[in-house]
Amino acid sequence: MTDKRMEAQQAIDVLLNIVKPVETETVPLADALGRVLAEDMIAEYDIPPFDRSPFDGYALRGEETADATTDHPVVFSITEDIPCGSMPTMPVGKGQAGKVSTGAPMPEGTNTVIKYEETRFDEKTVSVFSYEKPGKSIIYRGEDAERGQLLAPKGTVVTPAYMGVLAGQGFASLRVYRPVTVSVLNTGSELVQPGDPLPEGKIYNSNFYTIRGLLQTMNVEVRDAGLVQDDLDTITDMVSSLLEESDMVITTGGASVGDYDWALRSAEKMGARVLFCGAKIKPGGSFVTSEKNGKIIMSLSGNPGAAVDGLLKIGLPCIRRLCGYENVMPRTMELFMESDFRKTSDRLRLVRGKRIFHDGKVWFRAASADRNSRLSPLVGCDVIVEIPPNAEPPKKGDLVRGFLVYETEEG
Repeated sequence: MTDKRMEAQQAIDVLLNIVKPVETETVPLADALGRVLAEDMIAEYDIPPFDRSPFDGYALRGEETADATTDHPVVFSITEDIPCGSMPTMPVGKGQAGKVSTGAPMPEGTNTVIKYEETRFDEKTVSVFSYEKPGKSIIYRGEDAERGQLLAPKGTVVTPAYMGVLAGQGFASLRVYRPVTVSVLNTGSELVQPGDPLPEGKIYNSNFYTIRGLLQTMNVEVRDAGLVQDDLDTITDMVSSLLEESDMVITTGGASVGDYDWALRSAEKMGARVLFCGAKIKPGGSFVTSEKNGKIIMSLSGNPGAAVDGLLKIGLPCIRRLCGYENVMPRTMELFMESDFRKTSDRLRLVRGKRIFHDGKVWFRAASADRNSRLSPLVGCDVIVEIPPNAEPPKKGDLVRGFLVYETEEG
């Protein structure tokens, strides 16, 4: 068979050209946290909708306080009391001040507010003892949002802050993409589920839980398809069935080359179109991907570390597109190497590690003893550095580029 291994970016592009976002639905604003917007959200009102007071005090013309001193205060007559939620009933003229509560509309003719505690007042007058610059203490109409302003673009994940902003515009419901459903099938006669006894020669299944956790950060509904032994016919039938009830199927194990590596043969047997067989990355290169009826089957390595690396680098952009994200690629950044890295590779090398902040710089601390089969180096890992194929290993102090594990360009 023709070698279908692909460069990482080529593999990502192939998937992104096939995958389309799922259907949309309308949900109450209160239930929209973590969902992906399916339309641009445009401000319908200025926020605030009027000039208002930032605190309890007296609204007046700031220029009239120019000569105010402790010994010679400027005295203003009070026109009316304007509580929050009420509108002024009269303008404020020269020598006058309106009593306002925090958030109350500014009466016509005023341009600043003096705090209660900085004045002396009675029922009819208020004395001001210092100059208050016009425009200094006022919250202007449209200061937070202007009518017609883009509040949140299509493809944005709804965060608590967006919920507040959209509630402030009166939006009671949002059109979002429906939750994506991904079935995860772990294969291998050596696997045992956590909680069951562990016979000799067996290992516990960890892949499902790591993959599930990564996908749940994107509000993906993950279905556990269980464990299955290395049998081509059984696996083919199960994947075909799962594909009918899911938006995507992810499998682990059987993605390399050997007697028990079934991913490629299974895809061909079920009539799926093989997109690539192997990716030119290390770790995570054992990665068979196929498509049937517009749905993707991702077959990852059975090695826990390699499975996660392949999913992070190549799989997640595809899943983000399926979820409706506008920006599907992870956020990248430059960091300084904290120590020498000694390994070379003819493929794109993925190095797990974490950000360290000191000396006013962001440094990269590579995980120790990082291997395909190991999951423990992922603990505390928040960034993966990419070393180009055949490049000289970076040394301490060298600038390298990596991508953040849990963040997209939406942040």
